[in-house]
Amino acid sequence: MGWKIWKKKSAGEKQPKAKVGKLPRPKDLPQLIGQYLIVQLKKDPDWVWDLKSVMRQRPEGKSSYDLRVFDQYQASMRKVEVKDYTSLDGHPDLILYEGWFDKVTNKVQIQEKRVPAPRAA
Repeated sequence: MGWKIWKKKSAGEKQPKAKVGKLPRPKDLPQLIGQYLIVQLKKDPDWVWDLKSVMRQRPEGKSSYDLRVFDQYQASMRKVEVKDYTSLDGHPDLILYEGWFDKVTNKVQIQEKRVPAPRAA
């Protein structure tokens, strides 16, 4: 076995790169977002807490995030696997709300996404 874990690699050998830009998987709604939907937008609490969200960090700061809210059950009925924030790019009809929030300042800006239904000719 040629294991040489105790030796340093020479300058010509490449070291493995760390994973850069990996986005988090879908999670339950953050508390701040759930409260905003219930209190400000007057949505049903039982429905709101069943929703899932995907996030990515905004370039402006470490505490602010772009957010997309979707219904996991609708995604599974359409056989769409939502892995991260970019997974919904190809399925904008699954996005219920989209916006951003800041954990430190507690600022929230969310818009309801409405995709026009296709019309019959």
